[in-house]
Amino acid sequence: MFEHIPDSEAILAQFNKLVQELVRGTMNRNTFRPWEIELLLDIEACQLRDSAKRETLRRYQKAVQRQMEKGAEMPMKLSEFLESARLRKAAPRAPGAATLPVSAS
Repeated sequence: MFEHIPDSEAILAQFNKLVQELVRGTMNRNTFRPWEIELLLDIEACQLRDSAKRETLRRYQKAVQRQMEKGAEMPMKLSEFLESARLRKAAPRAPGAATLPVSAS
C-alpha cells in the first residue's frame, strides 16, 4: 500500500551510480526510479557539448553531494545547477574583491 521512500543516503548512492554510468557512457540497466528519469530527461534537455559533458557532470555530482550533505532530500536537476553557476559567474564581485590597476601620477 505505502511505497517505501528511501533515505537521502540511499538516494545519493543511487544518484552517484547514475552519474557514473553517464560519465562512462554505459547504461547497464533498463529500469529507473521516477526521479532518475526526471534527472535523465533534464540532463538530455541541457544539451551539453560532448567535450564538456564529463567535466560538467562531475562538477554537478560534487554539487549534489554537498547539497545532500546539507540536508536536501532529492538531488537538484542539472539545469538548476547550471543556472546557479551562471548566476554566480554573472554576479558582481564584492567590493574590494577585485583590484583595479593604479595609474602612476
